[in-house]
Amino acid sequence: MLHLHHQPHLLESGCDEAGRGCLAGPVFAAAVILPGEFENDLLNDSKKLSEERRYELRPLIEKEALAWAVGTASHEEIDTINILNASFLAMHRAIARLKIQPELLLIEEIDLRNSVRLHTCIIVGDGIYLSIAAASILAKTYRDDYMLQLHEQYPQYNWDKNKGYGTAAHRKAMKEFGLSPFHRKSFHLHDEQLKIDF
Repeated sequence: MLHLHHQPHLLESGCDEAGRGCLAGPVFAAAVILPGEFENDLLNDSKKLSEERRYELRPLIEKEALAWAVGTASHEEIDTINILNASFLAMHRAIARLKIQPELLLIEEIDLRNSVRLHTCIIVGDGIYLSIAAASILAKTYRDDYMLQLHEQYPQYNWDKNKGYGTAAHRKAMKEFGLSPFHRKSFHLHDEQLKIDF
């Protein structure tokens, strides 16, 4: 059973990102503020849920949340400022779009830089707090939707299945067809196995 509150006297927003380890496409982040009475036994870390369950939960989260928002950082921004800073940027954008501003940010794993807000970094927080789990689901599903759109333009990379992650089929397609305009170029191709160094 995931926890609802970290500090019950403060208005909390869970934050998480999706796509940080991908070879193509943007990084997405989401921020979610859940009401004090929120309960849902199905809600969990998006990585522990099936695709079907994630898409079942997304409209429920959006309906029940006091506020939610999604932010992105493009593949160009990733190449310019690196993937870690781009993840921070996407989170800042998501938080800034919340219609209610939180008093405390609960953030999955990474310590949010350049934030004047009270925040705490929680390792595997998406498996501990409902608001982070909700944010992980929104970030994941909205990014997956975006990669499905890109797949229609570039079907040779199998983004409908790998969503831009470095699967064997994706790496094989990169060697065969080269890089698309949406591939991140801030990694190094060392040999025929396409070893990735971020």
